[in-house]
Amino acid sequence: MLARAFQHTALLLSLMLSGMAMADCSFEVAAQTRAEACQRLLARSMNLGNMLEFEREGMYGPMLEAEFFDIIKAAGFSAVRLPVRWDARAAYEPPYTINPEFFERVDWAVANARRVGLAIILDMHHYTAMMSEPDTELPRYLGIWQQVAEHYRAAPAEVMFELLNEPMGKLDDARWNAVIAKTIPLIRQSNPKRTLIVGGTDWNGYRKLATLNLPADDRDLITTFHYYEPMPVTHQGANWVAGGSGWLGTRWTGSQAEQAELDGALDAVAKWAQREQRPVLLGEFGVFSAADMATRTAWTRAVMQGAERRGFAWAYWEFGAGFGAYDTFTKQWRQPLRDALLGD
Repeated sequence: MLARAFQHTALLLSLMLSGMAMADCSFEVAAQTRAEACQRLLARSMNLGNMLEFEREGMYGPMLEAEFFDIIKAAGFSAVRLPVRWDARAAYEPPYTINPEFFERVDWAVANARRVGLAIILDMHHYTAMMSEPDTELPRYLGIWQQVAEHYRAAPAEVMFELLNEPMGKLDDARWNAVIAKTIPLIRQSNPKRTLIVGGTDWNGYRKLATLNLPADDRDLITTFHYYEPMPVTHQGANWVAGGSGWLGTRWTGSQAEQAELDGALDAVAKWAQREQRPVLLGEFGVFSAADMATRTAWTRAVMQGAERRGFAWAYWEFGAGFGAYDTFTKQWRQPLRDALLGD
């Protein structure tokens, strides 16, 4: 039964990725239809992490290169998620003007994604001030989004906006829902048909989807969550996580207990999505490179397959830095990871 279900899902994905999906990601279709079609375009996505989401490009990863888009497309991925640190390039006084040269850099990335036929998510990333002082920072956050939305108002439907990566800290459930209630109408002023992506608090934790208060009459939304559990597996050796060095050597083999934990999390998301009738993107998942390759591969394959069985689109974290599936120095895929994501 499970094998047949997986084969059915694989067939649907092959149809989606070959352009034979039931409806197009297009401004010409109804909102719910568009959100579902655009979610299918995100079926197998790659995060271009550690590139544009810091104060300076290249601080913690490679510079973004045009060839990356060709490589990702040729491998078989359908979209890219581009984390962008907009607030580091915006003024601190109204109207919070974004550096025009940085806009050009993001324009260049969007153009390269579309050049090779990849959908692209523009994700507002690492906006730490929104987490620490959300009430004070809200006008600037909204001012930045107003500029981004107006700048890309003529972009095709395959360009999607993600409201904020991993809300946490003082940006609790109540505050985040209040921010969502202001942000979506603001973006809708210039982008009435743009597909938007939004997740819950606690670092986009899956348990927090249930706390989202999304506008019932806006069906052009994709919901997102991130999955990095168990943290001692996925973040072993990560120097930015408390206790990360003590987790080195933690294995993940797909035991019955390990698989049950994963299935429980993904089933909870699937039940919520079915009840709310919202398409889902697993926006980040991956294992840091300090783990052994067998663990990285087994965990990644299990999460990917679990997401696809439940109809979730997914975006692996990430292309070419600490979690990278691609080695930007040797210019080769790390084949076990590439195969875990796209098939052997």
